[in-house]
Amino acid sequence: MKRILMVLSSHEELGNTGKKTGFYLSEATHAYNVFTNNGFPVDMVSTEGGAAPVDGKDLNDEVNRRYWDDETFRHKIANTFKAEDIDASKYDVIYFAGGHGTMWDFPDNPYLNSLAANIYENGGVVSAVCHGPAALVNVTLTDGSYLVEDKTVSAFTNEEEEAAGLTDVVPFLLEDRLKDRGANIDKASTMQEKVSVDGRLVTGQNPASATKVALKVVDLIMD
Repeated sequence: MKRILMVLSSHEELGNTGKKTGFYLSEATHAYNVFTNNGFPVDMVSTEGGAAPVDGKDLNDEVNRRYWDDETFRHKIANTFKAEDIDASKYDVIYFAGGHGTMWDFPDNPYLNSLAANIYENGGVVSAVCHGPAALVNVTLTDGSYLVEDKTVSAFTNEEEEAAGLTDVVPFLLEDRLKDRGANIDKASTMQEKVSVDGRLVTGQNPASATKVALKVVDLIMD
C-alpha cells in the first residue's frame, strides 16, 4: 500500500500585518479527498507538529465543509506529526499544501528539505500547490542540484501575490525564487487552474489547482 505524506504549515503570523494565516484549507481537503477516495492512506505532518493553523476556511465549499465535519480529518490536522520524526522511506508521495504560512516555515526547514529529496530520489513523487512550492526552493539532490532546476513548475504567481495585496508582506516572491533556482515557470491567468507535471514533480498554481494536482499524483503512483 502506497502512503502519502501531506505537509501543512505551522506558521500563523502573516508577517507584520497583525493578521493570522496558516495552511489553506481547500488545498488540504481537495487533495485529501482525491487521495483517500482512491484508497491511499494520508498522514499529516507539519514543521512543529500538533495543531496546524487553518486559513481560508470557506465552509460554503462543499468539500471543505464535509471534511471540517469529519472527525478523522479534524483529528489529523489537530495532531500532525513533526517533520523531524518522519521516516521518508515509508512514503511514496509528499504533498505540500499551500497557504501563506508556508512562505515562512517551509523553505529553510531541513527536515522538510530532506524528506522531499529522499522521497524523490527513492523514486517517489514530490507535489505541491499554490504557496506549497515554497518547500521546494532549497531542496537539493545528492548531486548538488536543486530539485526544481530545469523543471517546469507552477506556483502562486507574482500577479496573484499582487492581487492579494501581499507583495511587500511575504519574505520573498515565490515565482521569482523558483526562477532563481532554475525552474521554468508555467502559469495561467490569475486564480485560474494550472498544473505542471515534469516527471515525478507535480505542482499547481493556486487553490483552484489542488484537485488536479492530486489527480495527477494518483495517475503517477497507479501507473
